[in-house]
Amino acid sequence: MNEIKCPHCGKAFKVDEAGFADILKQVRDHEFEQELLERITMMEKDKASAVQLAEANAKNELQAEVAKKEAELNEIKAGQKLALSQLESKKDEELAELKAKLQSIETEKKLAVTEAVGEVAKSIDELQASATRKDAEIAELKAAKELALSQLEFKKDSELSELRAKLQATETEKQLAVTEAVNQVEKERVELAGKLQAKDSEKQLLEISLKDKYETELKSKDEMIAYYKDMKARLSTKMVGETLEQHCEVEFEKLRATGFKHAEFGKDNDASSGSKGDYIYRESDDEGNEIISIMFEMKNEGDETATKKKNEDFFKELDKDRLEKKCEYAVLVTLLEADNELYNSGIIDVSHKHDKMYVVRPQFFIPIITVLRNAALNSMRYKSELALIRSQNVDITNFERDLEAFKDGFARNYDLAGRKFAAAITDIDKTINLLQRTKDELLSSENNLRLANNKIQDVTVKRLTKKNPTMAAKFAELKQTDPAADTTQG
Repeated sequence: MNEIKCPHCGKAFKVDEAGFADILKQVRDHEFEQELLERITMMEKDKASAVQLAEANAKNELQAEVAKKEAELNEIKAGQKLALSQLESKKDEELAELKAKLQSIETEKKLAVTEAVGEVAKSIDELQASATRKDAEIAELKAAKELALSQLEFKKDSELSELRAKLQATETEKQLAVTEAVNQVEKERVELAGKLQAKDSEKQLLEISLKDKYETELKSKDEMIAYYKDMKARLSTKMVGETLEQHCEVEFEKLRATGFKHAEFGKDNDASSGSKGDYIYRESDDEGNEIISIMFEMKNEGDETATKKKNEDFFKELDKDRLEKKCEYAVLVTLLEADNELYNSGIIDVSHKHDKMYVVRPQFFIPIITVLRNAALNSMRYKSELALIRSQNVDITNFERDLEAFKDGFARNYDLAGRKFAAAITDIDKTINLLQRTKDELLSSENNLRLANNKIQDVTVKRLTKKNPTMAAKFAELKQTDPAADTTQG
């Protein structure tokens, strides 16, 4: 409920919402009607002035248009007269030209008929002469054909005779070739049989020479074995051992100047640890780096020794001496167990019992040094290559570390740039949205302007005077006095 106070009597009274809305509507309708009357009055004044102005403009435009049309009509008439005169003169000229051309065509036709008749007569004469020449050529061709046929028959007979002669000669040559080939094969068979016999003889001679050679070597070995047995029988155990050491020293000294320039080979005189080996071999390169070191132990005993020892009895002590003297290899040069086929077969590797240990007979003393030294030289080369590879690996590791650091830095910068880029994209999206809203508002404003323009265009005198009889009568009078002014009503 709303309480309303009367402005005249000052009495207050209450009304509901419907009554209040009705009172408000009455007030608004009254104000709207009053404002509408004022606007209609203003628009009638504007329309009257606009009608007067339109009438004046229309009269002026009609007068200008009439003057313009009259000027154009005069120009068109003058142009028509000039065109007619030019057309008459041009028609006369073209008629004269056509008459001249017709006369020249008649003359040319007569000349062409005369020339054609002459050419036809000439062609007939040429055809008759050509027919005569053709008859003569046919006769010549018939004669040439008969001559060629006779020549061909003669040539065919002669070629047939030649072919028969060649066939007979070919048969003769074939028989001669077969005979020659048979003789050649027989000759080669005889030569191969002779070569085979020579090979058999050579084989027999080779077998005899090899047999003699191995028999000589076996005899020499038997003699050497007999010599050593005799020597061991005549020498004591100590003398035999010393003789083996001297043998090894002599063999080494023979090759020291040529094969072991940078090597040291001598007795082990250091007994501070309680034991010592017989000999130590050490070799270094030009820069003083040790290539190889070998601990040697020489063992021998005579046949008359009461206690027979085995090579294995000395392995443990030899390995101990090798480790104490810091040698890489240990070699037992032995004459023990003379009947053992294992130790008689060559260089024996016993590394499965003691690390880097070998057992050899005296004749393999130099070969074992050579084998171990060559292996050490190869090992030195591999070690240098390994050191080079390690240095390269260090370079690769450093490169990979630098690469990883670069990748981390790049990833960090890339992430930062990505975040900046994403923020810029977000700002651009916001700007685009703002511009889109502005665009939509401008389009909406344009649409409202278009609607307002359409409403203005729809305003006509007829619509304005539809509920205004006074203005309708005024315009009717104007139409009666000036029919051209009807265009202003739309």
